[in-house]
Order: sequence, then C-alpha cells, then structure tokens
Amino acid sequence: MNVPLRRTGVNILGDVPWGSHLCVFFESQGDLFDSVIPYFQAGLESNEFCMWILPPALTPEEAYTALRQRIPDFDRYLADGKMELAPAQEWYLEDGHFDVERITAAWEEKLRAAVAKGCDGVRASGTAFWLHAQHWNDFCDYERLVNKMFEGKPITALCTFPIVASGIAEMLEVARAHQFAAARRNGEWELIEPALATTTDHSLSPREREVLWWAAEGKSAQEIGEILHIAKRTVDEHTQKAIRKLGATNRTQAVAIALRRKLIGRVPVGTSARRQIATPS
Repeated sequence: MNVPLRRTGVNILGDVPWGSHLCVFFESQGDLFDSVIPYFQAGLESNEFCMWILPPALTPEEAYTALRQRIPDFDRYLADGKMELAPAQEWYLEDGHFDVERITAAWEEKLRAAVAKGCDGVRASGTAFWLHAQHWNDFCDYERLVNKMFEGKPITALCTFPIVASGIAEMLEVARAHQFAAARRNGEWELIEPALATTTDHSLSPREREVLWWAAEGKSAQEIGEILHIAKRTVDEHTQKAIRKLGATNRTQAVAIALRRKLIGRVPVGTSARRQIATPS
C-alpha cells in the first residue's frame, strides 16, 4: 500500500515518513510551544491521533490553553478523541520504576486504538524529564529502542529536551539516538546533526536514490523490485549501501536523512519510476 509522507508542520523538519523519530532542544516555554503545537496541528489536520507527554514544568491546563489558542477547532478534535495529554511522570514511571516493556506496550496499544477509531496513525511528543536523573541510562536505551519499535509502523515521534538542563555530552547522545535533531532558541531554528552523519560519504547512486524514493512512498522491497524490474535481493543491496553511505541505522532513518538533505525529492529519480507514476492503476 502506498503510504505518503507525513507533514510535520515544522518547516525545518519538513515532510517525514512514518516511523520517524525526531527531537527538538528548546530554550523557553514559547520555543517549546513553537515546536510542538504546529507539529500537533499538522497531525490533527491529517487525521492522526496525537499524544503529548508533558514536561514537568508544564501543567495540563497550560498545555490545553496554548493548544486552544493556536489550533483552530481544537475542542472539536478533543471531543472526537483525537488528542490526549499525560504528565511525563505518569507515562514513563510506575511507582518510580521505569519499565521499557510497559511503555512500549502502551505505545502499541495507543496505535491499535487509533487505527481502530479510523485514524491514519499516531503522532507523539515525549519529553526528557529524566535528564540528570537516576533513569538517564534507561531512557537513553529506550530512545534507541524507539527507532526499531516505530520502524514500518504508522507512528511518528518528536521528543523535546530543555537546553538549560541538557549538557553538551547529553545533547550529543540524544542527537545520535534520533534520526534528526533541531534546536529552537529565542524564536530561531537550527538543525543539529550527529558527527557520524556529517562525516559520511553522501554520494548516492541514481538507483540508490530511486530505491529510497519508493521506500519513502511506503513500498516494500518486493514492491520496489517489481516497479523497477529488479530482484528483491538487488533492492536490499541498494538499500544497505544507501544506509551505510548516509550513516543511518535502518531504512526509515536513511529515507529521513535523504529527504532532509534533498538527496531525494517528491518526484522519482529514474525514468522507470516516472513510468510507474504515469501508469493508470
């Protein structure tokens, strides 16, 4: 099935495929709202169920007020069960204990419930209330696990991290655990990329770009092979080469990096891809 890219609502992030795991470092509450609220507005307008895990410094009342002020017809979305808020302590911890299996199962249940009620998928925003806390290592492992857990599923996540509480080492570790990282400071955006990605050879071949484009459209390796008239094994080889060149950890991350750096666009690269688009279904 053809799954389109999802609009993030955040210009610096652009459109991303399902399974994307992004993060934003913010300086003030205004910067947090400028990051998260457009993200949720785009999700609500795209028939996605939205889940906001609130930072400790933000009360549900403050969050609801900000959402109502900035998102037209927000109360209608709320009444339709399209938006839910939860304090970080309640979502991540149970009796002070962090259980990865419990949290991942909770995301799976949110996804099942969203699809059952007719939503296209889930749009989530988590938070880093655990910076400098005893759960730091557990949450770092969890952030890395999310990349694998979300892959191939109709869910995206935008995690938020306060700059004031984030040391340099922590910011680098967090950036590496996500597919893209950006910062919002004093109303200005800045894209942050891990050192590994910036030192890697990005010269994708035309075929590698073509394979990634169709992957961004939600096609499986088998389907891409049929479209391009090549074997699935060849598709997998091109995909793995692209993953290595981009410094990615999986296909979803490679697609996200290629889109962000405009190595692939919204129009297929090769002539065979263009023929496929022109062919009536």
